[in-house]
Amino acid sequence: MRRLLPAIPALFVLLWSTGFIGARYAMPHAEPFTFLVLRFVLALMLLSPVALLRRARWPGRREALNAAFAGALIHGLYLGGVFFAVRHGLPAGIVALVAGLQPLLTALLAGGMLGERVSPRQWFGLVLGLVGVTLVLEPRLVGTNTFETVPLLAAFGAMVAISVGTVWQKRFVGTVDLVTGTAIQYAGALVPATICALLLETRHVEWTLGFVLSLGWLVIGLSIGAVFILLFMIREGAIARVSSLLYLVPGTTAVMAFVLFGEALLPIQLAGLLVSGIGVAVATRRRRERIVSAPAEV
Repeated sequence: MRRLLPAIPALFVLLWSTGFIGARYAMPHAEPFTFLVLRFVLALMLLSPVALLRRARWPGRREALNAAFAGALIHGLYLGGVFFAVRHGLPAGIVALVAGLQPLLTALLAGGMLGERVSPRQWFGLVLGLVGVTLVLEPRLVGTNTFETVPLLAAFGAMVAISVGTVWQKRFVGTVDLVTGTAIQYAGALVPATICALLLETRHVEWTLGFVLSLGWLVIGLSIGAVFILLFMIREGAIARVSSLLYLVPGTTAVMAFVLFGEALLPIQLAGLLVSGIGVAVATRRRRERIVSAPAEV
């Protein structure tokens, strides 16, 4: 099992990147928050019986509230903000670029909330990763000089939500069982998603085969598979290192879109993928220095 641990970050990047591909298939058939409600309900229906059969320890009220709050941020507000921004006209390249600020903000928050020391080398890697993301997205940024304020604010809100949620998960939910904790997270994520679906959407769904298959993959591959890996890495590693892996997602998604949809993959995007990879390698390379962390919650 230990021999598989080095492959976990690569598997996470691949799974997380397929989320954008699956959303492309699903989004034409359902509004964003309605889609997320379906996704979270199905994930909760799959995880709850597994947690009961495993007889895993369910957290106390305080831990459960912290897990639900982290879930509302990481899943409900982050995904909801991203999908809302794209649905209301903000170019996907701009959304991805705003999301690319997440590792930098997370590193800042980790210093204050967790006591993690981010070295100058790691800061350099984080900034280099952001430069690589910008290169990958540059072709999609051309001609996007004007856009509405509300979708842009939604994109920034989504970035802040996942940054705070990631640190909150590490600080207050790190000792909770992964299965039960994830189930509670989706219960928490349902709250903002349901409210927004009721207030902002018609809740109409076109149940096509493509939509069902996409929804199924996003529930099993992303909401369970990728999220389990993410929470495992958050629990076991420094936040700045884990968050920097997200820099590899835009480039990986661009390669997948090239293979599946025939989208152009330009030299500047390949260069950006290389720069992002170098940045992540610099930010995640472990040194013998001790990372000082805040004491666990009593």
